[in-house]
Amino acid sequence: MANLQIPDALLVKNYVEGNESALSTLIKRHESKIYGFIYSKIADRDISNDIFQDTFIKVIKTLKSNSYNEEGKFLPWVMRISHNLIVDHYRKTKKMPMYRETEEFSIFSIMSDDSLTIENKMIVDQVEVDLKKLIEELPDDQKEVLVMRMYQDMSFKEISEITGVSINTALGRMRYALMNIRKIIEKHQIILTN
Repeated sequence: MANLQIPDALLVKNYVEGNESALSTLIKRHESKIYGFIYSKIADRDISNDIFQDTFIKVIKTLKSNSYNEEGKFLPWVMRISHNLIVDHYRKTKKMPMYRETEEFSIFSIMSDDSLTIENKMIVDQVEVDLKKLIEELPDDQKEVLVMRMYQDMSFKEISEITGVSINTALGRMRYALMNIRKIIEKHQIILTN
Protein backbone atom coordinates (compact mmCIF):
# COMPACT_ATOMS: atom_id res chain seq x y z
CA MET A 1 0.00 0.00 0.00
CA ALA A 2 2.97 2.32 0.53
CA ASN A 3 3.31 2.56 -3.27
CA LEU A 4 0.12 4.62 -3.45
CA GLN A 5 1.88 7.51 -1.70
CA ILE A 6 4.84 7.70 -4.12
CA PRO A 7 4.37 10.66 -6.52
CA ASP A 8 4.09 9.91 -10.26
CA ALA A 9 7.28 11.83 -11.01
CA LEU A 10 9.30 9.64 -8.63
CA LEU A 11 7.80 6.44 -10.08
CA VAL A 12 8.73 7.66 -13.59
CA LYS A 13 12.28 8.37 -12.38
CA ASN A 14 12.49 4.91 -10.74
CA TYR A 15 11.26 3.22 -13.91
CA VAL A 16 13.76 5.11 -16.11
CA GLU A 17 16.49 4.01 -13.70
CA GLY A 18 15.54 0.35 -14.18
CA ASN A 19 12.79 -0.40 -11.65
CA GLU A 20 10.28 -2.21 -13.90
CA SER A 21 7.63 -2.51 -11.17
CA ALA A 22 7.36 1.29 -10.96
CA LEU A 23 5.63 1.28 -14.35
CA SER A 24 3.02 -1.27 -13.30
CA THR A 25 2.28 0.90 -10.26
CA LEU A 26 1.74 3.90 -12.57
CA ILE A 27 -0.48 1.89 -14.92
CA LYS A 28 -2.59 0.50 -12.05
CA ARG A 29 -2.94 3.98 -10.55
CA HIS A 30 -4.24 5.58 -13.74
CA GLU A 31 -5.69 2.75 -15.85
CA SER A 32 -9.36 3.34 -14.96
CA LYS A 33 -9.16 7.04 -15.85
CA ILE A 34 -7.19 6.46 -19.07
CA TYR A 35 -9.25 3.46 -20.20
CA GLY A 36 -12.48 5.28 -19.27
CA PHE A 37 -11.38 8.28 -21.36
CA ILE A 38 -10.58 6.07 -24.39
CA TYR A 39 -13.80 4.06 -24.06
CA SER A 40 -15.90 7.25 -23.79
CA LYS A 41 -14.61 8.29 -27.23
CA ILE A 42 -14.53 4.86 -28.93
CA ALA A 43 -17.38 2.87 -27.29
CA ASP A 44 -15.88 -0.43 -28.46
CA ARG A 45 -14.10 -2.57 -25.86
CA ASP A 46 -11.70 -4.36 -28.23
CA ILE A 47 -10.58 -1.16 -29.97
CA SER A 48 -10.35 0.64 -26.61
CA ASN A 49 -8.12 -2.16 -25.27
CA ASP A 50 -5.89 -1.90 -28.36
CA ILE A 51 -5.57 1.88 -27.97
CA PHE A 52 -4.91 1.51 -24.23
CA GLN A 53 -2.09 -0.96 -24.94
CA ASP A 54 -0.70 1.21 -27.77
CA THR A 55 -0.73 4.19 -25.39
CA PHE A 56 1.50 2.40 -22.91
CA ILE A 57 3.77 1.04 -25.67
CA LYS A 58 4.38 4.70 -26.61
CA VAL A 59 4.84 5.62 -22.94
CA ILE A 60 7.45 2.87 -22.50
CA LYS A 61 9.29 3.80 -25.72
CA THR A 62 9.41 7.47 -24.70
CA LEU A 63 10.55 6.75 -21.15
CA LYS A 64 13.18 4.24 -22.34
CA SER A 65 14.57 6.76 -24.85
CA ASN A 66 14.92 9.37 -22.07
CA SER A 67 12.85 11.89 -24.06
CA TYR A 68 10.19 12.40 -21.38
CA ASN A 69 10.33 15.88 -19.82
CA GLU A 70 6.85 16.61 -18.54
CA GLU A 71 8.05 17.83 -15.13
CA GLY A 72 5.89 15.44 -13.16
CA LYS A 73 2.68 15.91 -15.17
CA PHE A 74 2.48 12.22 -16.04
CA LEU A 75 -1.30 11.76 -16.39
CA PRO A 76 -1.97 14.71 -18.75
CA TRP A 77 0.95 13.52 -20.91
CA VAL A 78 -0.45 9.96 -21.13
CA MET A 79 -3.91 11.40 -21.88
CA ARG A 80 -2.43 13.38 -24.78
CA ILE A 81 -0.86 10.20 -26.18
CA SER A 82 -4.15 8.29 -25.96
CA HIS A 83 -6.06 11.22 -27.47
CA ASN A 84 -3.67 11.32 -30.46
CA LEU A 85 -4.11 7.56 -30.95
CA ILE A 86 -7.92 8.00 -30.86
CA VAL A 87 -7.67 10.73 -33.52
CA ASP A 88 -5.43 8.44 -35.62
CA HIS A 89 -8.01 5.64 -35.29
CA TYR A 90 -10.83 7.89 -36.54
CA ARG A 91 -8.65 9.21 -39.32
CA LYS A 92 -7.99 5.65 -40.52
CA THR A 93 -11.67 4.72 -40.36
CA LYS A 94 -12.69 8.10 -41.87
CA LYS A 95 -15.13 8.78 -39.05
CA MET A 96 -14.89 11.54 -36.51
CA PRO A 97 -16.74 11.22 -33.20
CA MET A 98 -19.49 13.65 -32.25
CA TYR A 99 -18.41 15.68 -29.26
CA ARG A 100 -20.72 17.25 -26.71
CA GLU A 101 -21.57 20.79 -27.71
CA THR A 102 -20.04 23.05 -25.12
CA GLU A 103 -18.44 26.42 -25.63
CA GLU A 104 -15.02 24.79 -25.77
CA PHE A 105 -15.92 21.81 -27.91
CA SER A 106 -17.58 23.91 -30.61
CA ILE A 107 -14.05 24.78 -31.72
CA PHE A 108 -12.94 21.17 -31.79
CA SER A 109 -15.97 19.72 -33.52
CA ILE A 110 -15.24 20.46 -37.16
CA MET A 111 -16.81 17.30 -38.46
CA SER A 112 -15.61 15.43 -41.48
CA ASP A 113 -18.59 15.06 -43.75
CA ASP A 114 -19.01 13.13 -47.00
CA SER A 115 -20.82 16.11 -48.51
CA LEU A 116 -17.82 18.42 -48.02
CA THR A 117 -16.21 19.54 -51.25
CA ILE A 118 -12.56 18.61 -51.74
CA GLU A 119 -11.61 22.26 -51.21
CA ASN A 120 -13.53 22.46 -47.94
CA LYS A 121 -12.10 19.12 -46.81
CA MET A 122 -8.58 20.47 -47.42
CA ILE A 123 -9.41 23.59 -45.38
CA VAL A 124 -10.80 21.48 -42.51
CA ASP A 125 -7.68 19.26 -42.58
CA GLN A 126 -5.46 22.36 -42.54
CA VAL A 127 -7.40 23.86 -39.61
CA GLU A 128 -6.91 20.63 -37.67
CA VAL A 129 -3.16 20.73 -38.34
CA ASP A 130 -3.01 24.42 -37.41
CA LEU A 131 -5.01 23.80 -34.21
CA LYS A 132 -2.58 21.10 -33.14
CA LYS A 133 0.35 23.42 -33.80
CA LEU A 134 -1.35 26.26 -31.94
CA ILE A 135 -2.12 24.09 -28.90
CA GLU A 136 1.58 23.14 -28.79
CA GLU A 137 2.52 26.83 -28.93
CA LEU A 138 0.22 27.87 -26.08
CA PRO A 139 1.94 28.89 -22.84
CA ASP A 140 2.30 25.84 -20.58
CA ASP A 141 -0.27 27.08 -18.05
CA GLN A 142 -2.94 27.56 -20.77
CA LYS A 143 -2.08 24.28 -22.50
CA GLU A 144 -2.28 22.37 -19.21
CA VAL A 145 -5.78 23.67 -18.40
CA LEU A 146 -6.98 23.11 -21.98
CA VAL A 147 -5.73 19.50 -22.04
CA MET A 148 -7.31 18.72 -18.66
CA ARG A 149 -10.61 20.30 -19.69
CA MET A 150 -10.87 19.08 -23.28
CA TYR A 151 -9.21 15.70 -23.23
CA GLN A 152 -9.74 14.56 -19.66
CA ASP A 153 -13.23 15.98 -19.07
CA MET A 154 -12.12 17.52 -15.77
CA SER A 155 -14.20 20.18 -14.05
CA PHE A 156 -12.61 23.56 -13.30
CA LYS A 157 -12.81 22.62 -9.61
CA GLU A 158 -10.71 19.48 -10.28
CA ILE A 159 -8.30 21.48 -12.44
CA SER A 160 -7.82 24.09 -9.72
CA GLU A 161 -7.16 21.35 -7.14
CA ILE A 162 -4.60 19.56 -9.33
CA THR A 163 -2.77 22.68 -10.55
CA GLY A 164 -2.97 24.50 -7.21
CA VAL A 165 -4.53 27.67 -8.65
CA SER A 166 -7.94 29.22 -7.97
CA ILE A 167 -10.95 28.28 -10.10
CA ASN A 168 -10.98 31.85 -11.47
CA THR A 169 -7.35 31.54 -12.57
CA ALA A 170 -8.09 28.19 -14.27
CA LEU A 171 -11.11 29.74 -16.03
CA GLY A 172 -8.96 32.71 -17.10
CA ARG A 173 -6.28 30.43 -18.56
CA MET A 174 -8.92 28.48 -20.49
CA ARG A 175 -10.41 31.73 -21.80
CA TYR A 176 -7.00 32.94 -23.05
CA ALA A 177 -6.30 29.55 -24.65
CA LEU A 178 -9.64 29.70 -26.50
CA MET A 179 -9.02 33.29 -27.61
CA ASN A 180 -5.70 32.20 -29.10
CA ILE A 181 -7.30 29.21 -30.82
CA ARG A 182 -10.09 31.36 -32.28
CA LYS A 183 -7.46 33.39 -34.16
CA ILE A 184 -6.73 30.37 -36.33
CA ILE A 185 -10.44 29.75 -36.94
CA GLU A 186 -10.84 33.39 -38.00
CA LYS A 187 -7.77 33.17 -40.22
CA HIS A 188 -9.54 30.46 -42.21
CA GLN A 189 -12.88 32.27 -42.01
CA ILE A 190 -14.68 29.14 -40.91
CA ILE A 191 -17.96 29.73 -39.12
CA LEU A 192 -18.59 27.24 -36.36
CA THR A 193 -22.20 26.87 -35.33
CA ASN A 194 -22.91 26.45 -31.64
